[in-house]
Amino acid sequence: MATYDLIIKNGTIVTADSTAKGDIAIKDGKIKEVSVGKPLEATAAREINADGLHILPGMIDTHVHFNEPGRTEWEGLETGSRSLAAGGATSFFDMPLNSTPPTINKENLELKRSAASEKSVVNPYFWGGLVPENIADLKGLHENGVIGFKAFMSPSGIDDFHNVDDETIYKGMKEIAALGSILAVHAESTVMCEMLAKEKLDSGKVTARDYVESRPIISEIEAVRRIISYAELTGCKLHVVHASSRKVVEVIKAAQERGVDVTVETCPHYLSLTVKDIEEQGVIAKCAPPLRDQEEVDGLWEAVANGEITTIGSDHSPAPASMKVIKDNIFDGWGGISGAQSSLNILFTEGYFKRNVPLEKIVELTATNPAKLFGLANKGTIAVDYDADLTLVDLNESFELKKEDLYYRHQHSPYIGKTYKGAVKTTIVGGEVVFDNGQLTK
Repeated sequence: MATYDLIIKNGTIVTADSTAKGDIAIKDGKIKEVSVGKPLEATAAREINADGLHILPGMIDTHVHFNEPGRTEWEGLETGSRSLAAGGATSFFDMPLNSTPPTINKENLELKRSAASEKSVVNPYFWGGLVPENIADLKGLHENGVIGFKAFMSPSGIDDFHNVDDETIYKGMKEIAALGSILAVHAESTVMCEMLAKEKLDSGKVTARDYVESRPIISEIEAVRRIISYAELTGCKLHVVHASSRKVVEVIKAAQERGVDVTVETCPHYLSLTVKDIEEQGVIAKCAPPLRDQEEVDGLWEAVANGEITTIGSDHSPAPASMKVIKDNIFDGWGGISGAQSSLNILFTEGYFKRNVPLEKIVELTATNPAKLFGLANKGTIAVDYDADLTLVDLNESFELKKEDLYYRHQHSPYIGKTYKGAVKTTIVGGEVVFDNGQLTK
C-alpha cells in the first residue's frame, strides 16, 4: 500500500526564505515530508515529476469580486475560482460587493458561503462589509468567520453598499478593534474625485486621460492620511488596498515607523499597465484608483524591492461586456479590471525577469504575508503539516495570452495579447490536483 497520496519529485521548492531542489510528500491534504537534497524513499498513489519546474505555495488572492449571489452574471464563484486555479491561486478572499445582497450581516454571509461550498474549486474566504447601517452586525460577521472588514471611503458604484463617513469610520474602527479584526479600505477622497469629475464633464472632457486626472494620487493620499488618523485614535488594524503609487505607500510607511498597525496592498495592474493602456483599450483597462504613468509603475516596483508592500491581490472586478464597450464617454463605463488568472504571470514577467525581483519576494507577497496577516495558520509556505496548496510553474515557458485561454465568464482583460514568461502548469488545493497542463481537473 502506498505511503502517501501524492509525491512531487525533482522540483525547485520556493518559499519566502529559500529556494532548493527537493521532493514533497502529501497525505490527507497536508504536506507530510519535504526532502531537500535527498530523494524521498517512499511510495504514493500518484507521483508528479516536477523536473524543470518551480514549486511555490499557492497564491492567496486577498482581493476578488466574484459577485455571487445576485450578480452572478458578472462573474460568479464557479468561473471566478476556476480562473484562479488556472492562474496558480489556491485561496481567495471575496469582497462583500458587488454581490447583492452585499455581505454586511451574517445572514448574507451564509448565502455566499453556501454558494461557495458548492461551486468553488479553490479555498474560499470572505470579507465582511463596513457600511453606515451595519455597525451592530460587525460582531456577528466576525463570529461567523469573516477574514476582516472592507469599507469604501468614496462611493462604491453599487447602490446597496454605501461608502463610510467619518462617524462610521470612527464607530466601525472602534468595534473592529474590540473584535481583534482588521479593516481594509478603498481610500480615495469623495470630495476631490466628485468635484474633479464634475469639472471634466461640465467641460466635455471625457477621454481616458481626463478620467485619470479626475482621480489623482493626492486623492488617495488625503484619504489614507485621514484613515490612518482614525487607526491611531482607535487602535484598529488597517489595510490599505490597491495603492496605485509609491507616494501613497510612503504615507503608510511613515505611519508604520511611528507605530501604527497599517499594511498595504498593490495590484498587478498597477505594476504592469499605464495610462497608455486605458487610452488604447478604453473601459477594459478602467479601474479606481486609475492606472498611472510609467514612473509610478517603476516607483511601485521600487517599493516592492524595498519591502514596503505587504501583499499583492488581483482586485479582479469583472462585468459583462456591455458595460465595458462604451467609447464616447469613459466616465460612463464600469470600472474594474479582469485579472485574477494573470497575477503570477505578471509578477514573474515584470518582476522576476524584468527587474530581478527574487522568487522568494513574490512568494512572500502572494502567499506568506497574506497567510500571516489574516491568520491562516496552515497556509502560505511549504513545510511539514501545512496545507498542500501548491502551484507548479515553468519559468522557461513564454506565451501570448489569448481570449480563449481565460476561464472568466466574460473573456475580456487588458492582458490579452501580451506575452508573458512563466506559465502555471499544475495547481494543487488540499492535496488534490485541480488544474493540470492547461486543463481544469475538478
